[in-house]
Amino acid sequence: MLMRTDPFRELDRLTQQLLNTTGTWSRPSAMPMDAYREGEEYVIALDLPGVSKEAIDIDVERNMLTVKAERRPVTKADDVQMELSERPLGVFSRQLVLADTLDTEHIRADYDAGVLTLRIPIAERAKSRKVAIGGGAAHKEIRS
Repeated sequence: MLMRTDPFRELDRLTQQLLNTTGTWSRPSAMPMDAYREGEEYVIALDLPGVSKEAIDIDVERNMLTVKAERRPVTKADDVQMELSERPLGVFSRQLVLADTLDTEHIRADYDAGVLTLRIPIAERAKSRKVAIGGGAAHKEIRS
């Protein structure tokens, strides 16, 4: 149902983790995700811990789904000295090419406990259906 558009995205993510770089709007960091089919829906779950609901942007253009989010540093008092900072900050983004078999007009999004869950219904035209077999007129027995 999904097609990966950038085979080097995972390599970028690992490099960013090793170098502790921050995502920017021109070069956002990747966000981890799961994607699976559940009944008549396709589900995409994206990890965005510490990101406020207002800082998440979801856009669909034709069959391209784009999710962007920004995690900003927590403001600290002047007398606070940071000892350790491992939580990634900055801009996170994920682009997915959705199959034509998904109904992009009816995507539902929920955000709970740092997980953004998108539910995309399977389009009616993509669902399996029975085909009735006609008889009689089109099939005649030939005798010699």
